[in-house]
Amino acid sequence: MELTHLDSVGQARMVDVTEKTPTVRSATARGFVRCAPETVALLCDGTVPKGDVLAVARIAGISAAKRTADLLPLAHVIGVHGAVLDIDLTDDGVELQATVRTADRTGVEMEALTAVSVAALAIVDMVKGVDRSVSVQNLRITAKSGGRSGDWVRTE
Repeated sequence: MELTHLDSVGQARMVDVTEKTPTVRSATARGFVRCAPETVALLCDGTVPKGDVLAVARIAGISAAKRTADLLPLAHVIGVHGAVLDIDLTDDGVELQATVRTADRTGVEMEALTAVSVAALAIVDMVKGVDRSVSVQNLRITAKSGGRSGDWVRTE
């Protein structure tokens, strides 16, 4: 298996996608923020002392998707043409799902993962004062479409 981010002598490099044709691409990522039941109740009621946690998480995640290349040194600067961050409260915490779309030369898997990661971190930041046990879990790509490798869906 060839590692595309290494050159012939093993040094890190950014993959050159100049000659690739832009295509429509999409990726979905998921993650979970585990919280105490009391914290979930505060989230449901909208009474977390720091404010509207879920709104902040949604905006943080979408903003992060657009800034992925600033955070990951070998990621390409691409146009994020669509980003949705869905949030579902469960008995055990917060389920996050981001879907990112583009019409560009490379995929948006890292953008979807970044969206979920930063949304999760925003939640942790806003509830850590009331729940020291909060944790981020199970960050993963669940689907991608487009590009040379085609479509893929995780079987969970």
